[in-house]
Amino acid sequence: MILKEKYINPFTDFGFKKLFGSEPNKELLIDFLNEVVLPEQRRIIDLNYKNNERLGSFELDRKAIFDLYCVGTNGQRFIVEMQKAKQNYFKDRSVYYSTFPIQEQAIRGDWDFKLSEIYTVGILDFVFTEDKEEKKVRHEVKLKDQDREVFYDKLTFIYLEMPNFFKSENELKSTYDKWLYVLKHLPNLENRPKTLQEKVFAKLFEVAEIAKFSPAEKEEYEESLKTYRDLKNVIDTSKMEGKLEEKIEVEENNFKGKM
Repeated sequence: MILKEKYINPFTDFGFKKLFGSEPNKELLIDFLNEVVLPEQRRIIDLNYKNNERLGSFELDRKAIFDLYCVGTNGQRFIVEMQKAKQNYFKDRSVYYSTFPIQEQAIRGDWDFKLSEIYTVGILDFVFTEDKEEKKVRHEVKLKDQDREVFYDKLTFIYLEMPNFFKSENELKSTYDKWLYVLKHLPNLENRPKTLQEKVFAKLFEVAEIAKFSPAEKEEYEESLKTYRDLKNVIDTSKMEGKLEEKIEVEENNFKGKM
């Protein structure tokens, strides 16, 4: 495969973990979490990566494998997932995943059940079916009561619907905007945009430059990119076939109406 892009695609498994999943680059993940996920009063200054494979309490329990799992400065747990394609019961899966960092906080013996905050973050390359008309990018979900007041603030689900982010480079104002712009457009950029001059983005573009990869990294990325493109092709084909079937059905109904 001949790589034409200068920078990696963060929606590939390799690209996502290259940017956010390694100790030398964890400042990128810290900044992303602080600017996109966390409220200002709860920001972190450091984090530790944890084993991203979690098993249930018993041998027959189903296991979960997260893209990234880490623990922040004050014990906050973060599950970060890059989801390339729409999946049945994705929200259910997010809730299921959140149960693992809950259970692991249990302490043997006397325990008052105090839990640290848990954040499940989904960076989505698709739009939820029920949100097609809203064009909303960021969804923040907490446990609320019948009056829509937050009942429990230590369990938070954040979904970023990247197809709904439409800002151009000239419209980027906040670091939040800049992060979303980079995630969506990185493989299509020739150079670092002038608006992304912060130190963290200088680091990101340096890490993401394919020419600086080792031969083994290039091979791994090429395989990951092929998997991503194959998946996208399958999805695009399904969409086209669905639209064609819908068009045929409309034309048939119109024809019947004229008979």
